[in-house]
Formats: sequence, C-alpha cells, structure tokens
Amino acid sequence: MYARFPRFLSFTPCNNMEKHDCLSDKFVSLSGNMVLKKTFTDTLKIVLSLLLGGAILYWMYRDFDFRHIRRVLLHEMNWWWMLLSFPFGILAQVFRGWRWKQSLEPVGEQPRASVAVNSIFLSYAVSLVIPRMGEFARCGVLKRWEGVSFPKAIGTVVTERAIDSMLVLLITALTFLLQFKAFDIFFQTTGTRIDEIAGSFSSAGWAVTAVCAAAIVVLATVLVRKMSVYNKVKEMFLGLWQGVMSVRHVRNVPLYVFYTFAIWGCYFLHYYLTFFCFGATARLGFACAVVSFIVGSIAVIVPTPNGAGPWHFAVKTMLTLYGVAATDALYFVLIVHSVQTLLVVALGIYAWIALNFTPKRKATMTEKLN
Repeated sequence: MYARFPRFLSFTPCNNMEKHDCLSDKFVSLSGNMVLKKTFTDTLKIVLSLLLGGAILYWMYRDFDFRHIRRVLLHEMNWWWMLLSFPFGILAQVFRGWRWKQSLEPVGEQPRASVAVNSIFLSYAVSLVIPRMGEFARCGVLKRWEGVSFPKAIGTVVTERAIDSMLVLLITALTFLLQFKAFDIFFQTTGTRIDEIAGSFSSAGWAVTAVCAAAIVVLATVLVRKMSVYNKVKEMFLGLWQGVMSVRHVRNVPLYVFYTFAIWGCYFLHYYLTFFCFGATARLGFACAVVSFIVGSIAVIVPTPNGAGPWHFAVKTMLTLYGVAATDALYFVLIVHSVQTLLVVALGIYAWIALNFTPKRKATMTEKLN
C-alpha cells in the first residue's frame, strides 16, 4: 500500500499548461475585443458629430450662392477689425492656462505655465477633430511633460467647467431679463417654446418619454455598477474629488476670479469685434452682441467640431431677429467661424511645435506611483 495524495495536491503539468494557454488566449481575445469596441465607439462618435454638424450646415446653406464669398472677403469686409479680435482669442486661452496652473497647485502639482498654456492651445485644436477630447488631451500633455497626476488634472478640468457653466448661466439669466423680448422671439422662431412642446404631446408621447427616461436611468445604474468593479475607477474618483475641492484652497482667490472673468471677457471681445468687419452688423449694438454671444455659447454644448452647425444656426437666427438680412447673417457666421477656427488650428500647431522643443521634467517617485 502507498500513501495517496489528496486530489488538490496532485500534479498534472499537461492539464495546467493547457488551462494556462486557454486562459491566455481568452485574455488576449477579450483585450482585443475591448480595443475594437472602444475604437468602434470613438469612430462612431466622430462620424455622428461630423454628420450632425454637416447636416445642419447643409440645411442652412443648401440654397446659398458661395460665389459671392470671394467678393465679401476681398472687397466688403474690414479685415483690421478681424485682426484686432485675434489677440483676445489668444488671451482667452492664455488666461485659461494660467488659471488651470493655479487650480493644480492645491493638489500638489506645479506645472510650468508655458506647458499649461500650450496644452490649452493643443486641446482646442484636438477638439476640432474629436469633440470634447481636448480636455483629455491637455491632461495627457501635463502627464507626459510635467508628471502631473492624470486623475487630479481631470478633476480640476471638471471644476473649471462647473465654474464656467455657473458664470454663463448667471450672464444668461441677466441677459434674459434685460433682453426678454429678443429671447421670446427666438424661441417662437425656432419652435422651442416649452409650453407648446408640452401641449403637443399625446398620452402615448408622454408614455414613450417616460419609458425612455426610465431606460436611461437603468442604463446609467448598470454602467455605474460595472465601473465600480475596477480599482482604477476608485482612484479616478478620488482624484476628481481632490480636483473639485482644489478651488477652496487656491492661494489667490481674487486672481482666480480675475482669470475667470478675463477668459469670458476675452471670448466676448473676440466675437464682438467681428461685428465691425461687416456693414450689416457694425451698427447692431452691444445688446445684440451679448445676446447672440450667449445663445452661441449655449449652442456649442452640442458635440460638433468647434460647434460647427449649432453655433451657425443659433447666431444666424439671433442676427436675423435684430434685423440683419438672412444672406448677410449667413455670410457673417460662415466667415467668422471659419477664420476663428483657423486661428485655433494655428495655435494648436504652434503648441505642438513648442512642446516638442520643451524638455520633459524627470518624474519623482511619487509621480511615478501616480
């Protein structure tokens, strides 16, 4: 008789190797599927955003005579005002970079101001290709050049967007009260009156809306539960929270507030000065500029490259409500948006070149762990 080993101590090398190979194959297959799924999702987002913006632009310019664009650009447009608006477009992004650097200091990050500004330049250019991707791109730049924690950087970006949204909402509310008649006409013209939309719903329509809302809630719940499986998500949310709370601890709160108002003041001047480039908009006045600026800022929430399509439609509609001929309004939004987009591209190219000549900081042990 001989001693018999328990089953769990038995050694079967062939079976174990086969199991190992099987698990490896499954892991490789799963990883490949995840990469393909992500690639497909990203591609679909890009295609849909381009289709949406393109569809709106096609609908707006389907009967437009583009042969006159050359005449307007060369003979009817005052380019000095356009050139005068450029510094404000650049300053808006510079102030945003300086404010971001200040937001990162309370969470223990000290990026160079030049790298922070160049990351902003590059982020706007990236968003022209993939809407909203610029926010991740600028965090990636700081991670690569400065060793900044990616989750913390994302957290401060969320903080910035929240503060900017609050400021825009405040300005919108004040503008709405002062220019209520213009907004009311805009809602009637675009068919976005809430009372009329609600009144046009049948019982079946309300039922479908309720089902869709419930489905969205269920889907969001499932996604959140799936995400909680991964430890990286916990670290991400910790970084986000640190970023959100960073504003309370900025060293110079008045300077942070100044940067915030300077950003939006420069955005507005970058837009308002273009009014004087065209005879049809030169005499519209400050109120029209503020109202159309606010409506355009809200329209770019729709994820299209640089707001192309929704911005054109919103601003063109507001200009026509203030008495600008439809053709002149179409010229204005097309030329202004195109020229300002070229400025964004130029700044993005400059930032890419500048970053390639900027030495990377050596990561400390703490930065490597992050």
